[in-house]
Amino acid sequence: MIAIRAGGCALALVGAIAIVACAEAPVKPGEAKKVTGMPLAPYALEEECMRLNVGDRLELDFTSTAPVAFNIHYHEGNAILMPRTLAGVTSDANIFAAPVTQDYCLMWEAGAEGAIIDYRLRLRPAER
Repeated sequence: MIAIRAGGCALALVGAIAIVACAEAPVKPGEAKKVTGMPLAPYALEEECMRLNVGDRLELDFTSTAPVAFNIHYHEGNAILMPRTLAGVTSDANIFAAPVTQDYCLMWEAGAEGAIIDYRLRLRPAER
């Protein structure tokens, strides 16, 4: 295995398979996370994942230079549950309230032309 680190990303070559893992700054309660100019190649996916507790609210908004599919999902056993899904959109602004404590992922999927995404997230913890 060969491992290469560049910036916040690590590239591991295992046989003929390349695995890329990027260490991104996590979403911190009460602080805004802003990402600008995130390129998506044609048909590529990008995810932003975080732990949300029941009742936590995630403020999110994004814009895209081309239509994308967007969802918020989590895994429960072998099932993938998607409490929010959008298709062919270039923007969205919403407040997502976590129905259960779980690791949630926001996922953007580009179409044939690819896209450049800007997004902003802010986690508002539930009052305990």
